[in-house]
Amino acid sequence: RAGRRKEMTAATRRRKSVSRITVQCAVTARNVPAAARIRQWARAALATDARVTIRVVGQAEGRLLNRSYRRRDYATNVLTFVFRDTPPLEGDLALCAPVITREARAQRKTVVAHYAHMVMHGMLHLQGFDHENARDAAVMERRERTLLARFGYADPYKPPTHRSRNA
Repeated sequence: RAGRRKEMTAATRRRKSVSRITVQCAVTARNVPAAARIRQWARAALATDARVTIRVVGQAEGRLLNRSYRRRDYATNVLTFVFRDTPPLEGDLALCAPVITREARAQRKTVVAHYAHMVMHGMLHLQGFDHENARDAAVMERRERTLLARFGYADPYKPPTHRSRNA
């Protein structure tokens, strides 16, 4: 998988993108970011052209997708489905709104910041990034930190600081 990874070069950034990113929202959750924002995060994570549908799903659909395609009987934060792994890339991302909201609260970060992270995380998977071993995880996490910092979001892998009650 790592061999498919596309590194962003100056030439790639300069050329006009022909990417198409579609956002679908299958839930009525009020904290789902606007489609334009989701597309902005997705484009930022791309190093090559792609055709991607990003679908924001509820708990039941997230669980069904994870059970059907990964044989895991629970909803997860983001699933990436790669249909074509050469440019232009093609694939789908499924973002599970309730899971993302729960995780954001548990990790003491804003829901918007966690959505940004999950969109970028999924888009990196689409490009061949992985976290199956420590080395690949370090590469992927470094890329995520860089991308998120561009939007002013904190390092998602840094534990939140806890205030002392005596402070």
